[in-house]
Amino acid sequence: MQAGGGTVLVTGGAGFIGSHLVERLVAAGCSVVVLDALTYAGRREHLAAVADRIVFVEGDICDAALVARLLAEHAIGAVINCAAESHVDRSIAAPAPFVQTNVVGTERLLSAALEHWRGLAAPARDAFRFLQVSTDEVFGDAGETGRRDETSPYRPSSPYAASKAAADHLALAWARTYGLPVLLTYGCNTYGPRQFPEKLIPRLLMHALAAQPLPIYGDGQQQRDWLHVEDHAEGNALALAHGRPGSRYCLGAGNEWRNLELVRKLCGLLDTLAPRADGLSHATGITHVPDRPGHDRRYAMDCSLAARDLGFRSSRDFNAGLAATVRWYLDNRTA
Repeated sequence: MQAGGGTVLVTGGAGFIGSHLVERLVAAGCSVVVLDALTYAGRREHLAAVADRIVFVEGDICDAALVARLLAEHAIGAVINCAAESHVDRSIAAPAPFVQTNVVGTERLLSAALEHWRGLAAPARDAFRFLQVSTDEVFGDAGETGRRDETSPYRPSSPYAASKAAADHLALAWARTYGLPVLLTYGCNTYGPRQFPEKLIPRLLMHALAAQPLPIYGDGQQQRDWLHVEDHAEGNALALAHGRPGSRYCLGAGNEWRNLELVRKLCGLLDTLAPRADGLSHATGITHVPDRPGHDRRYAMDCSLAARDLGFRSSRDFNAGLAATVRWYLDNRTA
């Protein structure tokens, strides 16, 4: 399905990644229906810039009847599943909501999409796509060297990652067993405006602004690749427009930083943009806390397939992107 060629149902479209993707699709000329349960991390305000150009429905992807009605009423030509419980720490404390949304919800969505797809006429049936938005965490620890790619085995460590892995396997099974034209993308750690402050960058930023300790798990040497949310949205839009059914694409940026390095960068920016009242560096607040259970040391992906097939490349400099993100949070402290 080419961007601009039909109506796209985006689940979780009022969330962090989902809302940026909705904006990207609208800019490309797509008609968009957003389905979002508006749990703690989803906000209608995230869609303010495109509110008059989309259809918004508050609801749960586990509601099979609602999903089926939306697919039929809006003649949906593609589904992008961004709906997910996504925070590792929350999944460790309470796995059940992650299984319900990420596994059961994905099954309900796939089953409704399958019935809808089977009823489409040939041209629309051929163009239909189901894009499952996944995460690099399904591959588990990448080790000190090397990178994961689309052929790597799944080795999830956390309940969150396991629930996303299960959702991916369901999507791939619906493709293999029923022929549903499924695509998967694996995004690395994503940052930028509108991220709920439970994730590393906004959480540390909010702690710093409140003059609270900046907690870093273990020795802080965990290493992640950081992708700006607008680049992540672009990668998913490209996958929808140009990806071949059955394909999987790793979306990364090559911005690998250790957590301790990252927090020091963040503190340096805050020292300039929001200095502490006592004149000390924000870095004095860095506090090492016990590591979380099952914490992977490093994630890294080979994104050459997405570059070759989709023309995807991260376009945003990390230092500039981080600075812009900090400024956004400073300007939107109640957002």
